[in-house]
Amino acid sequence: MHTLLSLLPFSQENIMPAFRRWLIAIALLSSLTAAHAAPRWLTLPPTPTLPKAAESGLAPVNGIKIWYATFGHGDPVVMIHGGLANSNYWAHQVRALQDRYRVIVLDSRGHGRSSRDAQPYGYDLMASDVIGLMDYLKIGKAAIVGWSDGAIIGLDIAMKHPDRISKLFAFAANSDPSAVADISKSDVFNAFIGRAGEEYKRLSPTPTAYNAFVDQIKQMWDTQPKWTAADLAKIKVPTWIVDGDRDEAIKRENTEFMAASIPNAGLLIQPQVTHFSFLQDPQQFSDDVLRFLGQAR
Repeated sequence: MHTLLSLLPFSQENIMPAFRRWLIAIALLSSLTAAHAAPRWLTLPPTPTLPKAAESGLAPVNGIKIWYATFGHGDPVVMIHGGLANSNYWAHQVRALQDRYRVIVLDSRGHGRSSRDAQPYGYDLMASDVIGLMDYLKIGKAAIVGWSDGAIIGLDIAMKHPDRISKLFAFAANSDPSAVADISKSDVFNAFIGRAGEEYKRLSPTPTAYNAFVDQIKQMWDTQPKWTAADLAKIKVPTWIVDGDRDEAIKRENTEFMAASIPNAGLLIQPQVTHFSFLQDPQQFSDDVLRFLGQAR
């Protein structure tokens, strides 16, 4: 230490005050940077990468090929992503669940690595794809965790295939097109749409068809679902209706309407997150899913 100090252009006596001033300056700079950082609900963290799957492939379902992957062992949990996205968005939650559950992810028809046919997109059809994949994997009944379109598909399954679902964690769903807010001015949502386009080009068997794909999905969003309180009252499986307190896409009154209409449903509003809660606060999201799955019927 003495030899090193003798080579520096200041004495040993004044190096410690200088070093302390340097540390203080760094701390102040870090504090200022943190103070000016965007709050997490205004960010879109990177899409994570799925861990190594126990099994993956393309399942022949309803005349198309559905990409799927499974992880871990235990009671089955099917995770269904949102519109325009793909299964990679669930990677944080897969890691959190795979030690306790057999987690199954799939790319919905026309999304990610899955193909599609000429049939128009619709939630009934996409729900039947999930049932078809469960048949292919010989899964009689599973819990479902869904985000946005995936949550709507989960609600559809709970209404129309109640014998195939044990529990439903429905995050950021809507029961009617009128419940969708104007997201055109949301920087986060527009960033997601742009990112989803790049991911589509990289993953899809039809990589140049993204614009047409978005147009067709928007037609579904504009017209579906249209569920009444009586429709939702048909759901008898344990259900949590969940959303972020700053969701830029779903109107809060519709979230509350769904929770009030489904018998014995739970209502959970996650703090300081949006439509992309599972990326913005993956620990909070995963903990909520695990708590829900661990509850007795």
